[in-house]
Amino acid sequence: MKTLVIAEKPDMGRTIAAVIEPRAKNNRSYLEGEQYIITWAIGHLLGLAEPDAYDDKYKKWNFYDLPIMPEQFKIVPNPKTKDQLKTIGELAKRCNAVVNACDAGREGQYIFALIQQRLKLMQPVKRLWISDLTSESIAKGFAELRSSEEFANLTKAARARSEADWLIGMNASRAFTTKHNTLLSVGRVQTPVLALIYDRQKEIESFDSLTYYEIKAEFEQDERSYIGTWQGDRLTDAEKARSLADKVRGKQGQIVEYEVKETKEYPYKLYDLTLLQRDANAKFGYSAKKTLDLAQALYERHKLITYPRTNSNYVTEQNIEGMHKTLHMLKSTDYKELAEGGNQKRVHVNNKSVCNPSRVEDHHAILPTLRRPGTLSKEEGNIYDLVVRRFLSHFYPAAEYKQHTVMTEVEKELFKTNVKELLSLGWKVCLPGDDSKASKRGKKKEEEEDQEEEVSEPFSVDRDKPVLCKEAEAKEKATQPPKPYTEGTLLKAMESAGKQLENDELREAMKDAGLGTPATRAATIERLKSVGYITMQGKRITVTQKGRTAIELIRHAGVELLTSPEMTGQWERRLYQISKGEATSEKFMENVKKFTVSIVEKVRVQKKADASLFAGGPEEKGKRGSRTGSRSKGGESANASRRGSGSSGSGQTIGVAAAGKAAGTGGSAVASNSFEALAPCPRSGCGGQLIEGRKGYGCTHYKQGCGFVIWKEYAGKKISRTMLQSLLEKGHTQILSFKHSEVDYKGRITLLDHESGKLNVERTEG
Repeated sequence: MKTLVIAEKPDMGRTIAAVIEPRAKNNRSYLEGEQYIITWAIGHLLGLAEPDAYDDKYKKWNFYDLPIMPEQFKIVPNPKTKDQLKTIGELAKRCNAVVNACDAGREGQYIFALIQQRLKLMQPVKRLWISDLTSESIAKGFAELRSSEEFANLTKAARARSEADWLIGMNASRAFTTKHNTLLSVGRVQTPVLALIYDRQKEIESFDSLTYYEIKAEFEQDERSYIGTWQGDRLTDAEKARSLADKVRGKQGQIVEYEVKETKEYPYKLYDLTLLQRDANAKFGYSAKKTLDLAQALYERHKLITYPRTNSNYVTEQNIEGMHKTLHMLKSTDYKELAEGGNQKRVHVNNKSVCNPSRVEDHHAILPTLRRPGTLSKEEGNIYDLVVRRFLSHFYPAAEYKQHTVMTEVEKELFKTNVKELLSLGWKVCLPGDDSKASKRGKKKEEEEDQEEEVSEPFSVDRDKPVLCKEAEAKEKATQPPKPYTEGTLLKAMESAGKQLENDELREAMKDAGLGTPATRAATIERLKSVGYITMQGKRITVTQKGRTAIELIRHAGVELLTSPEMTGQWERRLYQISKGEATSEKFMENVKKFTVSIVEKVRVQKKADASLFAGGPEEKGKRGSRTGSRSKGGESANASRRGSGSSGSGQTIGVAAAGKAAGTGGSAVASNSFEALAPCPRSGCGGQLIEGRKGYGCTHYKQGCGFVIWKEYAGKKISRTMLQSLLEKGHTQILSFKHSEVDYKGRITLLDHESGKLNVERTEG
């Protein structure tokens, strides 16, 4: 009997076969050799079943049927790839052992686990765990196959991630969709990411720009001239700014402080996927998905880079020798000059900026392999170039600078000058084109606070000599709003769960508590585009009207966790802990189920949103009749558009207790645009809130037995919200006109009973 090897994709399977069974017979969907049969999945062959697999009633989207909580999750084949699944099953019958050769990560582990579960594979399983697809790595990986038990916790984390996304995505999407009669996609990761974009856009829109004035002075000392910026409180008065410039122009001054210190800038960290996507977006405008696809092609098809779906920027001791060999290989490529300028002694096991095993989880940083590049598309070449240059930079010394800080005083006014003098480019020679030459040309950074001039010529001033203020000018400026997200800056925010973390150590610490994983973030952004929540304006991401309304409805429903990047990031941390055996998937899923129930209950009492609030986004109506949400690898498994006609909800009614009757909207289901609490319930000890229904004002605690209700019609009068407030605060309304048995009289409506809401009319005159 033979051993069945299951790779994740055809290219990977064929590459593995070329190493372990070079003479294998090539069949359409597998390769067979003397010892191994090599076949493959095609991404996700299986996924979690739709709700109607549990009960036909779920074919229609009905709020009354929520929450949907399967006791045991069912898995179903992808109809497009069911033949390949059948092939794997047939091949397995001819084998007495199995090797899981899917991608060495959480999703790859899950793909295999579902295949094993569906086909009931009982053979012993070994795990191939490699970070690149070079012949050397594959051969070594098969020589050192690992026990499948080592990865049991990773499988648990993968299942928990998928099932949690199903529970929240299915239930929240159906709840909000049936409530508001518009297809609304909601998910554990995509919704907080949308909230990040929404909040940034609101900041920009509400930003009130302030005009201020900056005073720049040009100073001269012998042959040296330099620019200084006035130091003082921000000037908002144009006349004051001009008079200050006039005051110092043409006057003699002195240098009161001059500090020079040498500084070094070290190479940027090796790439993880998120950093690579951010750079590719900034330099080439590539979307996160496009960069991932290009990197995956360089890994799978061209074998030019190591496994790209990594969140590590470091390598282990075992990688150092390979890095040295790769440096040597690059000397016979277009990178010859840079490779020959590098010193392999700089990359060693004690260089903690490169080799830090404690920071390497499943995969090391992205590296070029020993394979020489052949013909690449321009876009593939761009990504490969980024990886190679980042790699080569670590074989070079630090860039060296002299930092000059000059404080100049003229007419008792102080000006500050920062000059960064280049001594040696060091690793920056590896930066592409203009990036590496920028220092030589000299540039000015347009930053509001510490403006700095970068020069390549020697700079110095004499502290003891006077200076002349040759020119001074007051420049009008305006404070700037936050910048809109690009895919690059959004990826950074997702990685740190929305926290603005510039510090590398903090960034590292937050990696296991970000939104999604390196492998799933691109799919999440694409999902937001496809459901019409965001659009692209050049590189800028903009929230659509539909996206705005979705976030506002979710927040007003009181399920803030669904939009909270930080809290959702903590869920990702818990999944990470499950994968390491530090937490249990059972406890995690128990909490997810509780949260799912709370989402449904809170949407239940929400007020139906007006259809106009969704205008401006792509037309989504009618899509509920077909399944549009695919389970792509790394995506959220159950977000949104799902099968079923869906009921509008407007016809559903509650009829539970007095408050339910008063609201007249149908308790469990469909009420409306962010439930608005009008006032605390006056019933002693209740703690509920009064909300407006079709027939009256009832308490949200009706299910707990509160029967307080004030009907909207009483004694021939309509009780408005203003009258309601007066009844609750004063115990009566203003004086009104009444008619009884053809007799007109004046009176007030009074609140007779604070426990039930019973009213009475109190006459004031006949």
